[in-house]
Amino acid sequence: MPFLTDRLHETERRQMHSSALADENGRSIDIAPAKPTETKLRSRFTFDLTLIEAELRAAIIGQDESIEELLDILKVVRADIGDPRKPLATILFCGPTGVGKTETVRTLSRALYGDADAFCRIDMNTLSQEHYAAALTGAPPGYVGSKEGTTILDQEKIEGSRNLPGLVLFDELEKASNEVVLALMNVFDNGLLTVASGERTYSFRNALIFMSSNLGARELMALDDPRSGLFRRLLSLGKSRRKRAHDVVMKCLLDRFPPELVNRIDHVDTFNWISEDKMPALVDVEIARLNRRLRKHELTLDIGDPLRKYLATEGYDKRFGARGLRRAIRRHLEFPLAGFLLDGGQTERTPRQVGVSLIMADRRNGFTHFDYCEDGTFGNE
Repeated sequence: MPFLTDRLHETERRQMHSSALADENGRSIDIAPAKPTETKLRSRFTFDLTLIEAELRAAIIGQDESIEELLDILKVVRADIGDPRKPLATILFCGPTGVGKTETVRTLSRALYGDADAFCRIDMNTLSQEHYAAALTGAPPGYVGSKEGTTILDQEKIEGSRNLPGLVLFDELEKASNEVVLALMNVFDNGLLTVASGERTYSFRNALIFMSSNLGARELMALDDPRSGLFRRLLSLGKSRRKRAHDVVMKCLLDRFPPELVNRIDHVDTFNWISEDKMPALVDVEIARLNRRLRKHELTLDIGDPLRKYLATEGYDKRFGARGLRRAIRRHLEFPLAGFLLDGGQTERTPRQVGVSLIMADRRNGFTHFDYCEDGTFGNE
C-alpha cells in the first residue's frame, strides 16, 4: 500500500507540473487563425503569419525593427522559395543581456506549436572545452558510444512537423569552444551534420537555426554614451544608430570567430537596449504571465497605476534588461502576494466570488496591498 500511495502521489505531482507548464507555455493571446489565402504556391508550410506577428509584438517589447526583420524571413519560409539544400534560415541575435533574444525564439515556438519548449535548445556555455565537441558531433570511432551516434541534438524538434519548420537555438554562441563552433560550419552551409563515426546524419534543412550572443554589449553601451570620443562620432557620421550598432557587432564577431563562419550566417540582427519608457509595457507582459500561473487557483490579478510605476522604476537597470524587472516583480509583488494568499487571503472570498476572483494590488505607504475586488472597486477604498 505505501508503494501504491507513493506512485499515486508521484503521478499527481507530475500531472500538476505538466498542467502548470501548459499554462505557462501557452499562447499569450487568443485570436482565431486566419483563413488560408488563395494562392498558387505549393508550399510545405501552412503557419499563420498574422498570429505569429501578434504573439511576437505582445511578448517582445522595444524590438520592433528586429521583429520586422524576423517576419520578413518567415515570409520567405512560408512562401517556400529558399534553397532546399540549406537550412531555412541561419539567424544570429546579438545584443545586451535581458533584451529578448532567447525569448523571441521561445515566443516563436509558442506561436507555431502552442508550446514555448517545442524547440531544440543547445546551451553553448556547457560546451566551453574542446573535448565537449563530442556532445555535438558524437564520439569518434573507437570510443564508447560511437556506433550509436548519440548527441545532445533532438532530431524530432530539429525536423519540425509536416507543415511547420523545426526550431533550433544555439544559445550564447561565443561561450562555446572553437572546436564546437567550427563543427557548425557544415550545418550552416549544407544543412547536414554527420556524427564523427559516420553512423548517423542530422538534417537541419527543414529548420530555422537561431543563435544568440552577448558579443559587443560593452561596445554598444559605449556607443550610446554621449561622452564617447569625438573621433568615433566622426567615423559614424551620417549613419543611423542601428547601422552603427550593426558595425560594432560585426567587428566583435570577426574578432571572436573566423570570417568563413561569420560568412555562413544569413542574418545578423542587433537587439536594442530596453529603454525606460518601455518598462510599463514590460510590467504588463509580466503580469499577464503571472495571471497564467494564478489561473489554476481561480484567481486573476490586476495592479493599480502607482504599483505599476513603482515596479517599472525599481525594475529598470539598463545593464540587465527585463531580468532586472522580473527580480523586482518577484520581490515587491510575488512575495507579498504569496503571503496574502497563505495568511488567509483565500478565506476572504465571499459567496459572490465563487469561480474566478479578481485581486487588486496597489502600492500605499511603502507597501504592496491586496484585496478582493467587487463591482470593479478596490475593497479597502
